[in-house]
Amino acid sequence: MIYAYALRDGALQLVARQSGDPLPADVVWLDLVSPSPDEDRLVEATVRASVPTREEMVEIEPSSRLYVEDGARYMTASLLCGTDTDLPTLTAVSFILTSRALVTVRYDEPRSFALYAARACKVNGQAAPRTPEGVLMGLFDTVVDRIADVLETVGAEIDDLSRTVFDRAGAQAYRKPYQQLLKAIGRKGDLLSKARESLVTLQRITLYLAAEIEGVKPTKETKALLRPMQRDVTSLMEHADFLANKVTFLLDAMLGLVSLAQNDIVKLFSVMAVVFLPPTLVASIYGMNFEAMPELAWTFGYPYALGLMLVSAILPYLFFKWRRWL
Repeated sequence: MIYAYALRDGALQLVARQSGDPLPADVVWLDLVSPSPDEDRLVEATVRASVPTREEMVEIEPSSRLYVEDGARYMTASLLCGTDTDLPTLTAVSFILTSRALVTVRYDEPRSFALYAARACKVNGQAAPRTPEGVLMGLFDTVVDRIADVLETVGAEIDDLSRTVFDRAGAQAYRKPYQQLLKAIGRKGDLLSKARESLVTLQRITLYLAAEIEGVKPTKETKALLRPMQRDVTSLMEHADFLANKVTFLLDAMLGLVSLAQNDIVKLFSVMAVVFLPPTLVASIYGMNFEAMPELAWTFGYPYALGLMLVSAILPYLFFKWRRWL
């Protein structure tokens, strides 16, 4: 699928086209979503730049993600997807910056793309992106804002989890739902690691865009936009590290509480075993049935043995309560 955006009436406009139709001459942004080979060839003929395959996009070495070819800059970033679900993922998105248009290639639906497209199509006047570089900067700005929103949400959820774990009013709450809490903490840690990985790729791209590579120079406007974006990415990485440390602390604390709960259970069984040991000893002695046992023919022998077992159980219990071992 090819989404073609052109600058018309002071805003980006999605150009309606049928499959096989030529791309408009005034196109500024070509968004390729799971493109077919025919769509790849159509875009390549329009912008005079090759479109990377999905296999090439997922390569992790920097030389395969950041390079210049035929005057076009190729940049591949890992963007967050499915952050509102329990299974967030990272998807590779390629940005191809040419003098004719910006080409984005993706095989998933990062929410930042839909947010930017909706915003850019409503912008009028001087604020509208008028060049491929302007569209690229707008996309990156939306991606960074989206990651910031995700980190803000994760931070609030981590605070809620922390209150659940350490709240004295619910001090025993961790005994039953500790599995759910551990899973929730693990999901937050996984999301933070993916967010930080995405920020690392964005940081590399911003540094790459700010440099002159093989004679391809960024414009002054692009450099001016890159500086605050680089600061934002750096600050978000630091915040992600801070949240990751909180998750690690919370996970260690939760595992410690689980260990305490297990120790309490083991201690309870140990105390109960000690409490019932003296009655068991009395019952064992009077269960031997020797003929010479003096209490065997005694009328009060049976209630005496029961009372002795009861007293021998109560005394250790009271002793443990006094020592606060229960």
